[in-house]
Amino acid sequence: MVESADFVVKSLGVCRVDSPLAPLLAARKQSINNVDESDRVLFDDIASMAIERGVPTNELPGFEPAGPRKKIYFDPSKTHAGVVTCGGLCPGFNDVIRALVMELTFRYGVRKISGFRNGYQGFVARHSHPVVQLTPDLVSHINEEGGTMLGTSRGQQDPAEIVDCLERMGINMLFVVGGDGTLRGALAITKEIADRGLRIAVVGIPKTIDNDIMYIDQSFGFQTAFSMASEAIRSAHAEAISSPNGVGLVKVMGRHSGFIACYAALAKSDANYVLIPEIGFQLDGPQGLLASLQERLNRRGHAVIVVAEGAGQSLLAACPKSTDASGNARLGDIGLFLKDRINAHFAEQGMELNLKYIDPSYLIRSVPANPFDSVYSLRLTHNAVHAAMCGRTEMVVGRWHGRFVHVPIPLAIRQRNTVDPYGDLWMSVLESTGQPPSFGESASTH
Repeated sequence: MVESADFVVKSLGVCRVDSPLAPLLAARKQSINNVDESDRVLFDDIASMAIERGVPTNELPGFEPAGPRKKIYFDPSKTHAGVVTCGGLCPGFNDVIRALVMELTFRYGVRKISGFRNGYQGFVARHSHPVVQLTPDLVSHINEEGGTMLGTSRGQQDPAEIVDCLERMGINMLFVVGGDGTLRGALAITKEIADRGLRIAVVGIPKTIDNDIMYIDQSFGFQTAFSMASEAIRSAHAEAISSPNGVGLVKVMGRHSGFIACYAALAKSDANYVLIPEIGFQLDGPQGLLASLQERLNRRGHAVIVVAEGAGQSLLAACPKSTDASGNARLGDIGLFLKDRINAHFAEQGMELNLKYIDPSYLIRSVPANPFDSVYSLRLTHNAVHAAMCGRTEMVVGRWHGRFVHVPIPLAIRQRNTVDPYGDLWMSVLESTGQPPSFGESASTH
């Protein structure tokens, strides 16, 4: 349950400095370009949803709109900005870094921008990572490459040591580019800043290839990721139809959320089974996946299975459990598990099987952003800069119902965005694949 108070974005203080963008804003006639700070982008996109939740129509909760303001908090000539990228790679990282530097330099006149190497490690002295002075010339072409020019890492660092570094360097604003764990780290940093009574803005730019951050329509890099995954599905389909009883098995990213698997499957419509973390499945028995797959091969002679990395983990319960540097549970390899179990099943049945296994995970996350994600990364970043220059802090910039908004970090990390098993996306997957909802009946002809 969310309340109006959950949407309040913290501010460092009153904006008294004329924005360098003020002449540009004054020249525009459309009111959408001049942000009314009292306006709100409603949480519920239709009134009936709010009424159903018992919210009075005069108290509709909503997000603060993003965009440039006529007055800003920081004096650009005295501003020192910091940039850090964290977590796994994602298409668009370099687009964000480039856009930050260009917007801060040319639109606001900020003269000093420091990039911290290898995630939050870059702030901590014992790691000895050099700070990169980011200039327009240095970043002018980095958007043509995948990865992040600043490097990245996982794992927590002491917020006190990070804020010590910010103080020593005289940094006024920090842009944090990362996902759920990174934003939790940013929240700890803002708390340390507040405890010390400092005036440092911390603004997040959401990066999650799994598209699993709440209250954000879509994260940058997601479209590139599922586009690349769809090409793997195309290849799996070509392999499957080229051999007797051919099966193409594709594992894609998605620890807790199956968005990549769903969208990639819909993009090519060659998948016959999509397995995601949100929906459990059986392997054995008359209602299990293996029986359904065998029936399909008898009928159609080929099949394509798309599985998200976090699917079917209950089947791997006997696997040793451990955590990565960020404290996330290490997952069992569902792709290799399914490959072995499917091969074993058909060997037991005495049936010929030609299974090809494809895992494009690192290819998906390390490529440059496609044109859509390049544009989206740029627009997210511009709005992040506007927010920071106005003294907004402890927030992440996002897009909600097509409008760019400010999302308080505590709200963004409250829960994870997942595929709704009863929603229209999963219904589209079931319609496209023809798979039974619970593997309790034979798949329809496809």
